[in-house]
Amino acid sequence: MKILFLSPGWPKGRLWGELGFKFPTLSLAALAAVTPPEWEVAFHDDAIRQTPFDTDADLIALTAMTAQATRAYQLADAFRAQGKTVVMGGFHASNLPDEALQHVDSVVVGEGELAWPQLLADFQAGRLQRSYRADGLIDTSLIPVARREIFKGSGHFFTNTIQTTRGCPFDCEFCSVTAFYGRKYRKRPVEQVLAELEQLRKVNSFVFFVDDNIVADRKYSLPLFAGMKGMGIKWLSHAPIDFAEDQELLKAAGESGCVGMFVGFESLNQESLAAMGKVTNRADSFKAYAQQFRDHGIGILGSFVMGCDGDTPAVFEQTLRFCEDARLEAAIFPILTPYPGTAVRRRLEAEGRIISNNWQDYDMEHVTFEPRGMSVQELQDGYDQICRSFYSLGSIWRRIGKLHRSVQVFGPMNIGFRSAIRRKRPSL
Repeated sequence: MKILFLSPGWPKGRLWGELGFKFPTLSLAALAAVTPPEWEVAFHDDAIRQTPFDTDADLIALTAMTAQATRAYQLADAFRAQGKTVVMGGFHASNLPDEALQHVDSVVVGEGELAWPQLLADFQAGRLQRSYRADGLIDTSLIPVARREIFKGSGHFFTNTIQTTRGCPFDCEFCSVTAFYGRKYRKRPVEQVLAELEQLRKVNSFVFFVDDNIVADRKYSLPLFAGMKGMGIKWLSHAPIDFAEDQELLKAAGESGCVGMFVGFESLNQESLAAMGKVTNRADSFKAYAQQFRDHGIGILGSFVMGCDGDTPAVFEQTLRFCEDARLEAAIFPILTPYPGTAVRRRLEAEGRIISNNWQDYDMEHVTFEPRGMSVQELQDGYDQICRSFYSLGSIWRRIGKLHRSVQVFGPMNIGFRSAIRRKRPSL
């Protein structure tokens, strides 16, 4: 029998739908790794090429984030109209399984590795259930190496992604990670990760760790970084800004080949940071911390949430000036988005402030709630303007004009963001 693992595209004309440097979702390769060997597997990314519906696959398996859900449902409906069986998992379906079941035959809720083999066995036996949920969280030492060979010929810019930890000890109001992976910080054995990296570097010297916080446990991170030192790997991941306080760990990361981190600054307003649960962020230290990253050869892709209750229209110029003064190598400015399953959605629903459940607009580029400190249009216009200003040629030059080892990553990244912003349709 045959499975088609299918990743739906992002809406065209939107930033994430126009970015050229795409890489495939690791979760589908992880499911392929726990698929019994008698199954033939194939992979298709709808964001790269138009999805063909003449597949000989017996089972279609979809995963989607919220902004991809509408396209996922369109694909599922089309395949089911041809008599195909369609199953779905991922963040959105896990939070809204009843909605997903209007379009698919079965839903996997939460982490899929433990439930997936049972789903396949039931499908073969003709007794597919409507939903599957593992009894607990997977022991990370049992996670097999992802079957990245399914990505061969897929047309992706980059496929060297890896996950070493799951879960996050923090519980930020806007974040969907803890709702899916839990707050317990679970780690794969270092020796397993290093062995996998040895294989990855044969393909490409660049590696992206998709961990939500790769430095949450220094007793784990230090030996990991020590083992990576000398491999010749150049890598990126996610870390909190107060990572800069741990000079030993920061130095070890730089020496192991780290050239960039995605860092959630989230806000320059300390009250807003406290309200969203970002308890470790101290806005008055941000600029000094950013310099610490740079001193160790690590560039920053910063993230600043726009539209928090303490924000006024002044937040856009203030944030832009900070990003340029701090010489952040790159940044994104997501509009606060009340994703299903998050604390912020529950709060905004209780306050009657959700104004749209059009999932395509849950792409962090569109206003889907009623802000407090500005109008919907002011928030939308401010977001569009800060993106254009930050990725103007003048701003790019001011931030990364000086030579730095991270420019090899952030130079192309800035050009990629600039091109995507210029191609995307004006927000409505």
